[in-house]
Amino acid sequence: MTRTPPRILAIAGSDSSGGAGIQADIKTIAMLGGYAMTAITTVTAQNTVGVQAIAPMSGDVVAEQIRSCLSDIGADAIKVGMVHDLEIIEGIAGALDALPEGARVVLDPVMIATSGAALIAPEAIAALKERLFPLATVITPNFPELEHLAGRTLPDRDEIAAASLALAQQYGCAVLAKGGHAPSDDEGDDRIVDLLMMPDGEFAQFADPRIATVHTHGTGCTLSSAIATLLGHGLPLEHSVRLARQFVRRAIAAAPGFGRGGGPLGHQAVRGLD
Repeated sequence: MTRTPPRILAIAGSDSSGGAGIQADIKTIAMLGGYAMTAITTVTAQNTVGVQAIAPMSGDVVAEQIRSCLSDIGADAIKVGMVHDLEIIEGIAGALDALPEGARVVLDPVMIATSGAALIAPEAIAALKERLFPLATVITPNFPELEHLAGRTLPDRDEIAAASLALAQQYGCAVLAKGGHAPSDDEGDDRIVDLLMMPDGEFAQFADPRIATVHTHGTGCTLSSAIATLLGHGLPLEHSVRLARQFVRRAIAAAPGFGRGGGPLGHQAVRGLD
C-alpha cells in the first residue's frame, strides 16, 4: 500500500448511531490507511432497531460539499452510497462531471432495505442508473438490488451471473454481486458467494462460510468504502475486493454487540490484512 494516505471522498447519508453510512465510511477509510472526506446526502436519526427520522440535504448543498473537497484536496477514489432522491442524484452527477484524473468510483446502489422496501423513488432509481452508473468503476448491489436492476427474479447462481454480466456490459463497469441475501444452491451450500463480473465476461468468485450473527449493520457501507480505499492505494480491483471482504468479515467477528437490534461492526478491532 502507498505511504501517503489515499484521498477518499465518501458521498452518503449520516447514521446517528455510527453503524452505517458516513460514520462507517470514515472508520473504514481510517483503519485502512486512507484520508476520509465526506459529502453528506441525508441526516438520519437511527439506531440498531430502526430509523426514527430522515432529513435529506438539498442537491446544491451535496454538490457544493463535493466540489469543495475535489477543488482543494482532490480524491484518489470516491465512494457513493445512499443518494435518497432525484435532486441529490443530479447534484452528485453535476459535481462529478469532471472526475479527478485516475479517480476510481465505487457505487453502492442503496435501493432496497433488508425488509424488501424501496428506499428511493422509481424516478430516482432511473436517474441513478442513467447519471451515476456510467461514472462507476464498480457497483456493489446486494441480491434484492440486483434483482430489481435486472427486472426479474434470479433463482440461481447462473442467473445471478447473467444479470451481473448484462449490467456490466450496459454501463461499462464491473459489478460486484453480493451474495449475503441470495438463496442457497441446490446442494444446500450456505456459504456467502460474491461474484465480481467484468464487462468482458471475466469474473472472480469469493466464497466464505456465513457468520452466525445479527450484528451486521453497515456491512454494505463498510465493504464499498474498503474497496474504494484499497483502490485508492493503487491495488487492482480483484485484490481490493478480496481484501475488503476480509476487512468486513473481521469487523463482523469483532462486533461489540451494542444495541437491542442488529448492531454495528467492530471496525476498531481490525489491524492489518493479509
